[in-house]
Amino acid sequence: MRVLIILIFMLPSVISMSQKYSLEKSKVVFFSEAAIENIEATNTKSASIFNVTTSEIVFSIPIPEFEFEKALMKEHFNETYLESEKYPKALFQGKLSGYNSQSSAVQSVNGIGKLTIHGVTREVEIPGSVETIDGKLIAKSRFMIHLKDYKVKIPKLLWQNIAEDVEVTVEFIYKPL
Repeated sequence: MRVLIILIFMLPSVISMSQKYSLEKSKVVFFSEAAIENIEATNTKSASIFNVTTSEIVFSIPIPEFEFEKALMKEHFNETYLESEKYPKALFQGKLSGYNSQSSAVQSVNGIGKLTIHGVTREVEIPGSVETIDGKLIAKSRFMIHLKDYKVKIPKLLWQNIAEDVEVTVEFIYKPL
């Protein structure tokens, strides 16, 4: 009887621990298709927490951690376009609409919330999917970012080098906390 009573008191903390997942592995890729040159960069240094009970999610992407094919691209990206010293992170805070914690099948979801890039916060709805494999959650998304929505300016001389719309691909693998 004592063991049962102890387990009942411990159960809320066990449940709350299993409700939250943290990022084990991340990959964020942005791709800009432009007339002169395509630009692609990858970031594997994101941080995120996902609460499966409430469907709340938050993630942070450190802007200076994007890796480019050419060092000059990275320099221009950080200094001229995203001004990463002033705005070092992109941040999303919201919920995954359509997520069912009881399902292990691939689920179509929408991330609904606030996305902050370059110091500008906008309400967004981002399509994606979530599935459970071996106790881990795999979240994926592909969406477009309109640079002018986040006050990222492209100098007139470089309009052929950088697209106004950038494709972002996200793959996050979560593990229970």
